[in-house]
Amino acid sequence: MPIPQAPLDVQQRASLREHNTFGLPAVARTLVRIKSEADVRRVVDHPEYGVAPKLVLGGGSNLVLTRDVEAVVLKVEIPGIRLLREDADAWIVEAGAGESWHGVVAWAIAQGIPGLENLALIPGAVGAAPVQNIGAYGVELQDRFESLDAVDLVTGRTVTLDAPMCRFGYRDSVFKQALAGKSVIVRVRLRCPRPWQPVIGYLDLERKVAETGITAPDARTVFDWVCAIRRAKLPDPAVIGNAGSFFKNPVVTAEQCRDIIGRDPEVVHYPLPDGSVKLAAGWLIDACGWKGKSVGRAGVYERQALVLVNRGGASGAEVVTLARAIQESVYGRFGIRLEPEPVIV
Repeated sequence: MPIPQAPLDVQQRASLREHNTFGLPAVARTLVRIKSEADVRRVVDHPEYGVAPKLVLGGGSNLVLTRDVEAVVLKVEIPGIRLLREDADAWIVEAGAGESWHGVVAWAIAQGIPGLENLALIPGAVGAAPVQNIGAYGVELQDRFESLDAVDLVTGRTVTLDAPMCRFGYRDSVFKQALAGKSVIVRVRLRCPRPWQPVIGYLDLERKVAETGITAPDARTVFDWVCAIRRAKLPDPAVIGNAGSFFKNPVVTAEQCRDIIGRDPEVVHYPLPDGSVKLAAGWLIDACGWKGKSVGRAGVYERQALVLVNRGGASGAEVVTLARAIQESVYGRFGIRLEPEPVIV
């Protein structure tokens, strides 16, 4: 006889406050906890949930909730971390989409597998990492990506996507474009290259090299440096509600950058290989006087202008109002339109 399947774990009228790192109030009409690949297929086959609109939710670290959610919320909690294989030129690590991203980075370092250390302490779940093409301190997810498995929310079929199929861009992927809301990532495989070389060209890491005199740090040292830098700059979502970096760093032409430098010589900027220039959004916001300011109960973090925070009891509408005011201010001074990183629902 076939083994009976466990029923779906479903909650009606579920509060989402604890499921988004901003701590914003919202209620999901229906929340389904996805603990396995089979659970996704059960949702697809369900007579009611299968045809309903869906919102895929991981760690909730890239989300601004402005209202209650009528869509079926799929809370992805698929566990598991393992070294899938060890090739001559790389270690391949596989993780369930519900695992904590930082937990996987820390696990890899503990196992003696370098390569992910620059991405330490980025909040959120593994399944969200490819969606956002997360990045920090000179490394992006696409630089360490092997493949992923996702379940199609129409057919219930599992498909495997490699890097070109994911169409990674700056904080972008096919999951924010053509596949938005159409599939659930269930597993991600990461490629940690061998031989390993530290990536320490980012300004904050160069400062650590200068401070410590360690010019050839090992992966554990880089991991510790990144954790220290992030903790000094960024608030812990468990203490102060936030979604990490709220705006993307804008990319401009070399000519635009020269024009801005002519007016503001101290602007923080990073030349890119294609000749364009990435500007530090946090510097632009700070230059407009926003650091520490508030709109209602939403504010700009005192230590890092790129981070918007919930000062206690903020609504999603207050966060969006603050974000729009910052956008207008930066546009008015620099002629640059900042683009939010989080998904606004």
